[in-house]
Amino acid sequence: MIRDFSTLFRPSSIAVIGGGAWCRQVIEQLQKIGFSGQIWPVHPKAAEVCGLTAFASVDDLPAAPDASFIGVNRHATVEAVAALSRRGAGGAVCFASGFREAQREAGDGADLQNHLLQAAGEMPILGPNCYGFINYLDGALLWPDQHGGTQVAQGVAILTQSSNIAINLTMQARGLPIAYMITVGNQAQSDMAEIARGLLDDPRVTAIGLHIEGIRDLRAFEALAQEAAVCGKPIVALKVGRSDQAQAATLSHTASLAGQEAGAAAFLRRCGIARVDDLSVFLETLKILHVLGPRRGCQVATISCSGGEASLAADLGQAQGVTFPPLSDGQHQALRAALGPMVALANPLDYHTYIWREVPAMTQAFSAMVHPDLDLLMLIVDFPRKDRCSAADWECAIEAAMATRMRTGAPLAMVATLPELMPEEIADRLLAAGVVPLCGLREAMSATVAASQIARPSDLPALLPRPDLDGVGSDIALVPEGIAKQRLAATGLRIPRSCRLSRKTLDETLAEVTSQVGFPLVLKAEGLAHKSEAGAVRLALGSQEAVADAAREMPGDQLLLEEMISGTVAELLIGVTRDPAHGFVLTLGAGGVWTELLEDSVSLLLPVSDTMLEAALDQLRITRLLDGYRGAPAADRPAVLRAVRAVERYVLAHSDTVEEIEINPLICTPSDAIAVDALLREKELTHD
Repeated sequence: MIRDFSTLFRPSSIAVIGGGAWCRQVIEQLQKIGFSGQIWPVHPKAAEVCGLTAFASVDDLPAAPDASFIGVNRHATVEAVAALSRRGAGGAVCFASGFREAQREAGDGADLQNHLLQAAGEMPILGPNCYGFINYLDGALLWPDQHGGTQVAQGVAILTQSSNIAINLTMQARGLPIAYMITVGNQAQSDMAEIARGLLDDPRVTAIGLHIEGIRDLRAFEALAQEAAVCGKPIVALKVGRSDQAQAATLSHTASLAGQEAGAAAFLRRCGIARVDDLSVFLETLKILHVLGPRRGCQVATISCSGGEASLAADLGQAQGVTFPPLSDGQHQALRAALGPMVALANPLDYHTYIWREVPAMTQAFSAMVHPDLDLLMLIVDFPRKDRCSAADWECAIEAAMATRMRTGAPLAMVATLPELMPEEIADRLLAAGVVPLCGLREAMSATVAASQIARPSDLPALLPRPDLDGVGSDIALVPEGIAKQRLAATGLRIPRSCRLSRKTLDETLAEVTSQVGFPLVLKAEGLAHKSEAGAVRLALGSQEAVADAAREMPGDQLLLEEMISGTVAELLIGVTRDPAHGFVLTLGAGGVWTELLEDSVSLLLPVSDTMLEAALDQLRITRLLDGYRGAPAADRPAVLRAVRAVERYVLAHSDTVEEIEINPLICTPSDAIAVDALLREKELTHD
């Protein structure tokens, strides 16, 4: 069911239920923002609230309100929601806490939340434990506190699970136009993704920012991503918190490489949603998206009147993944004509101060840096503090920037190296002229990278673990390596010739087994996750006697004898872990001894497309070995992809039981890709 939030978020009549300070603040903020519709206080005893006639109950209102703020205790909240739903109200904000989010403290929180949902029926509600929303486009709000925003004609929508962070974000002085600020509370009924979908059809919303503590409904987020892509509304997310993992990170390299955030990161990438790590970059990214939209890549040029700033830009950009393409012949000629012979031409560019205050010359120089392959041209300018200094001498930079944007139409930003040195009034002027005002050079570089991460979401729905199977079945067990390999081989994984044998019958079977497998051989003890550390692996055994001697030194009774693979080009790791919150995380990385030394890996969610796999392999540093490093033979890349697909097929076929798979190493040769070691952890389901 997709709820209609348009009436709630764009109301013409608002009921404020309750008489406490929070409710009075809602009414005061409505009056302050200039809400043009009807405001109806609801209070059982007061004749008026904030100078407005009060109504004793929801039933006494002159009509069903489009939006309602419910600022009473949690039990009375359920009653108010029921009354509003009966009247056909447009929606409500439930301010009270003490529902499911407080189950441990309240004891009856979960039951009360169920009653709340039943009372609401099809009527949209935000919360509970929710501050509400501000619509800066139409001058409407249900907001029980101060806020720092002002009305705008268009802007970004921001949704957050934290009311306090929402307040702080409205106080930003960075020039970012905010169209909607929405808090979602504990999302009892309406999921963040569902609410965001309700904003996509508003043409005044240019981009969406999500501050996420946890993703409750992955399918809803996938739907949001698909619809946002169709509407051309880019999304950036600040994802915090960590999801629990079902496996112990010490059992495999995969779990430690993937980490607890790999599932969330992979899911957002799969949805084409850019991810950032702090609030400053979050806001700066939204600014870029609002003015310019997503960036194709991270090709940047910077121009400043200081060699120190040019060097700082180069260092910060390189650290963030920004590239600075060399100047073209055309740029060289245009810059030389604009700047004369005394300036060394390069990107980043220090243009000195020879032309400072000469707006036409500055415009000519700035325009000369424009190139069609650039994703962003950054003009680095720090303004003096206005309480002690005058910024009059910097007016030339503003005028030249705006003239450059008008003349060239190039993606242009003015960047202050320190966030506080971009005054809000100047940011507003630049924004109105189509120049992105960016606060902080580090933040600007990070935001540029984030804006390049907006992508078309995958058409493949993520494979999700079944929540109904959580806790069902026996303890998770490590499958013996020989059995694990045979199971994986059944889905197409190439494994070495091998034979399982027992130490007790070694003397009787050794001759036959070695003749079947062939020398040289590898001998392993089964049942151990980390064989090398336990002395449970012996390589290059060339005779029956060597095998027998090695077997006597092995821990455990069950042994695995395998052919030894030669001709190695590179060793890879293929791993899959079950993430209860996000699905099955596929990790590809450098394998063997290089796994821990290089920490070279990338994570995706299953299932994957060929394009995803190829792109993931290309991200690895070890891919240079796969492609034939310094004249060495290249690996059989199609064989590598077939190995990944075989592991994927096994997971898809056994998603109810698989907890973890690790192939490490996958030995890649010029003609094959062979899984010489495999770890498989599964549980057996019990059925009544």
